[in-house]
Amino acid sequence: MFFKWLKRYMPRSLYGRAALILVLPVVLLQLVVSFGLITRHFEGVTEQMTRAVTREVLLVLEGLDNQEEVPEALPIVLNTLNMNIDYTEQLPSEDSRVWYDLSAYIISREFRKYLPGVTAVGLAEKGQVYLHLQRPEGNLVVQFDRRRVSAANSHQLFVNMVFFGALLTFVAYLYLRNQLRPIKRLAAASEAFGRGQNVPYSPGGAVEVRAAGNAFLNMRARIERQIEQRTLLLSGVSHDLRTPLTRFKLGVSLLEDEDREPLERDIEEMQRMLDAFLSFARGAYEDETEQVDAVDFVQNIVKDFARAGDDVTLHEVDGHGQVALRPVTVRRAIENLVGNAVRYATHAEVSVQITDRYVRVRIEDDGPGISPEQREEALKPFARLEPARNQNKGMGVGLGLSIAADVARAHGGILRLGHSDRLGGLRADLVLGRTNSPAA
Repeated sequence: MFFKWLKRYMPRSLYGRAALILVLPVVLLQLVVSFGLITRHFEGVTEQMTRAVTREVLLVLEGLDNQEEVPEALPIVLNTLNMNIDYTEQLPSEDSRVWYDLSAYIISREFRKYLPGVTAVGLAEKGQVYLHLQRPEGNLVVQFDRRRVSAANSHQLFVNMVFFGALLTFVAYLYLRNQLRPIKRLAAASEAFGRGQNVPYSPGGAVEVRAAGNAFLNMRARIERQIEQRTLLLSGVSHDLRTPLTRFKLGVSLLEDEDREPLERDIEEMQRMLDAFLSFARGAYEDETEQVDAVDFVQNIVKDFARAGDDVTLHEVDGHGQVALRPVTVRRAIENLVGNAVRYATHAEVSVQITDRYVRVRIEDDGPGISPEQREEALKPFARLEPARNQNKGMGVGLGLSIAADVARAHGGILRLGHSDRLGGLRADLVLGRTNSPAA
């Protein structure tokens, strides 16, 4: 619960999370090692080198005090130690260093601790150290090479750490990517099968991933066999039921008009119920995916309803482009939604919105609509909401919204029901996903 706020900043993909798990410990390890190395090793080395130079400076100062007795000793000592001594009138009171010089503080501290008379330590110039000393005979400036008080190749360790850390991280990432590839292939095959597409897939990778892949293949085979058996069964049922219905029609046609008309309406209702049931049982996978122009596709459906005498118009179009969908099943879903609208209302409007992630077909009407507490129930098969709808235009079978919702799910989308603020009736949004993107 405490780390719940971190979820929004974490990568969502498997690659991103695996890379974070791989890189984060390496970076933290390098930071810890670097900190320990700076505080322990480099600090100790710098202290020892600074103390050694301090003893050399004390030797030079001693030679300066005894210059009258042994005049030739001081130049020999300065030449041997590679130092220069100059007299100056004014001495600075503050040290000079660059901000990224981590060892400058240690050098200044050690000189002030073991060398009396130090007023300032100049470390700002690259490669040189200037010691400002206050002596009885005058103010001195001792100059020597910076390499004598700090390690010259200290950065090489950091370079090696960064280089080999990056190299090993890259190698581990390549290996990790090969291990994650079978999981992504399994996820892609599962998602495609959920959309009704049977893409080739063969298990690979680690033992656990192979086991999951084999389980998916067995599950897909069982589902395909069940769909095939159900289709064959429904085909037989359709044939067996249509034959007696045809005989009923022939028998009823011989009756008088007064007796014939009610029976013909019953037979037509039975025929409509049979067609709706078979359409629902076939599901959303009876045709192949094709690239179609979504605007023209919806516009043709609206024109078909208009030619049939229904008050249906295309209200708004936002976006354009080719969309991969199953034309037969999507057409059935839109026709069911528009058919419900014209059955229970006087006017219906259709709008199309196309984005990079989804296609939304909105159907709005001016009918009574569906109350919010009944919308979830309306999406269930064979659900009828007679009290909320107008029965003067006939009763539906209760499968139109269920078929539309099934088609939306097969295309990676969703069917949403709501209230039309513009027309006052029902608003149905059929959202179809594009290129494996989640529906908005």
